[in-house]
Order: sequence, then C-alpha cells, then structure tokens
Amino acid sequence: MSKPEFKIEKYSFCEKGISDLQSNHFAKNLWPVVYLLSGGKNKKKQAYIGESTNVTSRMNTHLSNDVKAELNTLQLISSEKFNKSAALDIESSLIRYLAADGQFDLLNSNLGIANHNYYQKKEVYENIFEGVWDELRAKGLAKHSLPALNNSDIFKYSPYKSLSLEQEQGVINILRCLLDTEHNTVIAEGGAGTGKTILAIYLFKLLLSDEPIYVDETEDSSTSILKSLVDRFKQQYPNPKIALVIPMSSFRGTLKKAFRNIRGLNPKMVMSPSEAVKEKLDLIVVDESHRLRRRVNLGAYFGGFDKTCESLGLDKHTCSELDWVLLQSHKQVLFYDEMQSIKPSDAKHEDFYKLKRSPQTKITELKSQFRSRGGNQYSDFVNNLLNVNLKAGTVFNHKKYELTLYESLPDMITAMQQCERQYGLSRLVAGFAWPWASKNDKTVYDINIGDISLQWNSTATDWINKKDAQNEVGCIHTTQGYDLNYTGVILGPEISFDPIKKEIVIIEKNYFDKNGKQSIKDPAELKSYIINIYKTILLRGIRGTYLYACDPELRHYLSQHIKVVEQAKPQERVTPEIMPIELVKPFVNAIPLYDFKAAAGGFSEQQSIEDIEWIALLEGQQPSQDLFACYVVGESMNKIIPDGSLCLFKANPGGSRNGKIVLVQHRNIEDPDHGGTYTVKMYSSEKIEEDGVLVNQRIVLKPETNADGYSPIVIEDGGGELVVVGEFLSVI
Repeated sequence: MSKPEFKIEKYSFCEKGISDLQSNHFAKNLWPVVYLLSGGKNKKKQAYIGESTNVTSRMNTHLSNDVKAELNTLQLISSEKFNKSAALDIESSLIRYLAADGQFDLLNSNLGIANHNYYQKKEVYENIFEGVWDELRAKGLAKHSLPALNNSDIFKYSPYKSLSLEQEQGVINILRCLLDTEHNTVIAEGGAGTGKTILAIYLFKLLLSDEPIYVDETEDSSTSILKSLVDRFKQQYPNPKIALVIPMSSFRGTLKKAFRNIRGLNPKMVMSPSEAVKEKLDLIVVDESHRLRRRVNLGAYFGGFDKTCESLGLDKHTCSELDWVLLQSHKQVLFYDEMQSIKPSDAKHEDFYKLKRSPQTKITELKSQFRSRGGNQYSDFVNNLLNVNLKAGTVFNHKKYELTLYESLPDMITAMQQCERQYGLSRLVAGFAWPWASKNDKTVYDINIGDISLQWNSTATDWINKKDAQNEVGCIHTTQGYDLNYTGVILGPEISFDPIKKEIVIIEKNYFDKNGKQSIKDPAELKSYIINIYKTILLRGIRGTYLYACDPELRHYLSQHIKVVEQAKPQERVTPEIMPIELVKPFVNAIPLYDFKAAAGGFSEQQSIEDIEWIALLEGQQPSQDLFACYVVGESMNKIIPDGSLCLFKANPGGSRNGKIVLVQHRNIEDPDHGGTYTVKMYSSEKIEEDGVLVNQRIVLKPETNADGYSPIVIEDGGGELVVVGEFLSVI
C-alpha cells in the first residue's frame, strides 16, 4: 500500500490543542504546513486558512485575536513534499476554492494570495491539492467538486486571486490615485480577457475587508506596498461610500450574486449608473465603462435617463452616464476598452479621449490576456483577422487553444455539445443577424440555416448560467463580460468579405439590432460596431472557439487563416448479422450474442451452440474464447454508449477494474433502464486494509451520462455477491 503524500490531522483550537501540536513531527520541526481554522458562533460557520513554518507560534497569535478565538477546530495539512512555495500555493488554492464552495464565511483578506512557480508544481503539487480537496469533501468541510467550482461565477469573480505583476502595478496605481490630491480619475485600459472585472472586485475586497493584512519576511515588496496603501486608505476613509457600477443589466445581476458570497461585500454595492448617482460617493468603480450610455436609441430608458439628468442639473442632450459618475463621486476608477463599444447609445469615444488628456486623470494599462489560453497571440490574431491585416499563409496555431472553422453548422453544434458534456459552459453565440421573434412567441424559431432551427436566448438576464442555455443562441448583450470554456460563433449574413477590395463588408439590411443601427448615417460607423461585436464574442472562450460563417465569401476568407473542419460525411453503421447455425464455428469465425435484458442467466450457465445467437465480428476484429456481444439499452452511459448500441465485451476480466466500464450482475441491482439485475456502469471500489490484505469496503457503479435521473448504484457489502461478467471494449 503506497504511503499517502499528505496528512490532514484534526486538533482543538485552544491552548491544549496548541500544546498537542508539540508531538506533531512537522510542527515541532518547523516544517512548512497549511492549516484550516473553522467554527464560530454564527449560523454560517467561519474559517481562516493559512500557512506557516512555525505553526505553534502562529496558532498562539491567532488565539489572541478576538474574532479568530471564536473558532474551535484546527485541521493541519502536512507533507514531507511541502516546501515554502508549495505551502503558499496550497494555501492560496484552498482560499480560492473554499471561498467559492460556500461552506464557510472566510476571514481571510485577499492580499498574499501566492502564484509561485517552483519545481514539480504541476507534476506533484497539483495532484496533492486535488487529494487534499477530496479529503476535505469527505470530512464535510467542502461540498463541490473542483471542476464544478471552476465553472462557477462565484469562483470566476472571486477576489481571492493571485495577481500578475502587471495587475499588481495596476492596483498600486489605483490606490495611489485614491490617496493623492492631484488625481480624481483612473482609467484602466485593457482588452477583452485582460482581467478588468477581477481587478475591480479585488479592489473592492481589498478596501472593505476588516481582516488585518499579515505580511511576513518572505513576501515580496509589492505586497508590503499594497498593505501600506490599503492601511492609508482605511485611515483616510474609515467608512467609505463606494459603488461598483455595471452598465449591462445581465452582467450586473451575475456580479450581485457573486458579491453575496464574499465576506465584506454586499450585492447592494453593485449598481446601475442611475442607482449609483443618487448621492455623492467617495468612490465609484465602473466596469465595462465603454457601455455607459448617452441619449441615443435608449428605447424605454429615455424617461429614466431624462429624469436623472434633470435631478443632477445636466443637459440631457449633451451629457452621458459618464458625466453622472464624474459629478457624483470624489474619485472614479473606469475600466475601459474602446474596442468593446458596440452600439450608438454607448458614451462617445471623444468623451473618454478628453478625460484621458486631463491632468487629473491617471492611466494604467492591462495588456496581458488572462481569459484565453491562447493568450495575447490569440487576441492579436482576432484583431488582425477582422481588420484583414494578416499576411498570406498565416494560419492560427496554438498548443493550448483550439480555433477551428466548420464547413457545416450541424457539425459545429455537435462539437459544441461534446464540449458542454466534457467541460460545461460551452455556448453558441451569434451576431444580431436575425429578429428575436421567440421573445413574444416561444413556439417559433429565430435562426434558420439549412436544416438547423435555433432560438435566441430565452432570457436577457444571466443567460450564460440558465438551464438549457446550451440549446439556445446568445448574443453580444447576454455574453459581454462573461467567460466561457468554448464559444461556438455563428457569423451571420450581415457580415461578408469583398475579395476584390480585400476587406470585411457589412450588409446593413441583414443586421436586426434596431437600437444598434438606428440613427447611424455612416456605414463605416456601423461596420466599426459590428466588428467590435465579433471581436468581443470571439474572445469569450477560455479553451477554444469554433466558427461557422453563413456568407460563403467570408467563409473562404476565414479558411485561409483558420484550420477548417470539413463537413462530416454520413457513415452507414455496419451491424454484424446473425450467422446461420450451420456456418458457426464458435470463437473461430463467430462470438456469442447474449440478451442480458431478460436476465436469463445465460452468461454463467453452460449452453449449447443452438441455444445462443452468434455473430461474425467486423473486419479487423479477431474472435476469441473470452469475447461476447450484447445490446446495451438506455441513457445511463450515453456519453460513451448510445442507447441501443451493440457492444463488445471481454468475459471474466482480471486485474484492477477501477475506472473501467463493466457488465455486472447483483441480486440487489435494479437497472433503471430495463429493471434487470444486470447493468453496465463504470466500476469504482473503496478498499481498506485488513490483516495486511486490501479488501473491498463498498462498490460504486457510476453512470456516465448527460441525461437526468441517473444516480450511482452503491453496494455496501463489499461486493461479495457481485459478479463482474465482462469488461466493455467497444461499440461494435
């Protein structure tokens, strides 16, 4: 039995428990360890995560703190493989994931979150952290799986993030501006995916956390600088009035939910522009400030806009929401990207240019791409692709980012469905090239391309996270600001390519966002907005982007620079036929085809050739004594085995079965797909050591499905009556 790579040991968090640490090998020898303090008197338990090379001394320090003294349990995480960098890394990972998990109200500040590179970080320590997390789940200290948390908005928009040097400098620049008397405004410029939203939330947590910031001698100077600036801000503004303004209602709702789960933050801090300017504030932070509006194409919002302008004494015809923010706050931080302005109602670029030239404005830049695994290479490629600036023969290629152009929309949709099953958060997104007919009639389809019929997003608020969103198509208004794992982009018939002029062209009649084109007289202006829309949605994907272009000229242009997936040719599935009995040579030219649906016991009983149906294997497959076939029905394994598939099995497989798909029989099994005592599932066993021998404690038979209603089958008796009939090899 292999020695575990880490231990999690429980102690009481009190003087006696701290004394007990003296007998712990890692504690008494000043070894780097990670710890989790938990408990408290509140309805929602509190927790504090830390690391130390002198954990006994650190516990005494925590015990003297009035807030932490209310905690009662210490979980000590130790390993012979821990060094200082590894301990800092495990600590910061625990802070990030436990904050998103929601089991505890974390007492940690967001300073000191590490992001160290060190020897064998990926090879060893990432696996150790996964093991630590699984054990915390087993102890009831964590609830969700790591993949589920990675896809959650609470995790994505958590302030417990390690910052890059560029981001750290951005925060330092912002804090210095907030403290000096020379500047009122910071404009933080950065393209899609450069971490503007994360920085905004990080700043909020930094300024509002009541947890004292601990900095030890191993921390770098930037952390000390940040701590000093934050301390000065809190002295200058002991009870700051601040707001985070999000112009887009959909994204605003998502961040309100994220703020609800962060200690020190409150959903009420996330506001619309009109809510934020009802009183004078110390600080207004605006994310996506390029989407602040002016009095153009506002639809139902005209009345509200005019009313706010009147209350502030501003001319409604010349001002914008940007003017509201500048008027109603002493200091402003504006996260801005000119390239994400997508409609005429957005505040004018000229207003931001004027503001940037003011001596009272400080500018900080965010250049590094953090959302996309393709990094700056991918964002630069998208920019050059849509501006037709790529050299002939340039084709995007990146080891960590998947960019493909599909000849067939059905094939792209199939690929996106696979991404959704494997990674989650994979969505279809399109340009606004079709009217939103289904908004008022849920029975009609909006997007009809060949044999494919699709509907636009059925909600305008937090559509990304809506159930069944993967079966709908989002637009720029429901995706701007969000992260996706994969984006399937449909470039609509409003965008084409002129092979003579070698430029992107816009077909205005095919663009259906009324508020996005009304009042535009200059075709170049409309083109600029539509190009910005596609740039923005092409930069949503973390892992990859799939494209389908409706216009053939545009498709041809894109194919010169993006790897093409040719239209899949329909393949006829060849099913082996039942062999006439007179031709059967058992296990020489044929294998048995059993019907386990009837649970007739045919696997374990001796049967004559005449009692069994026999099939010949397809070309390239060799019959043998241990092979048999049967049909697998139902949806419980549909990720691997479609309903009704004829499958090949190996009888009586030896060796470890963990992680393998097997056909089993047990008298207590009632398979939900056919009610029999046989079932096909993924096998997992939990073993314990008894007298030096590993024995099964329980067996878990797991479904591999994207269908609802299927749960693992758990056999608690150690599987004594379980018969593993065969190991799944393939669908025939």
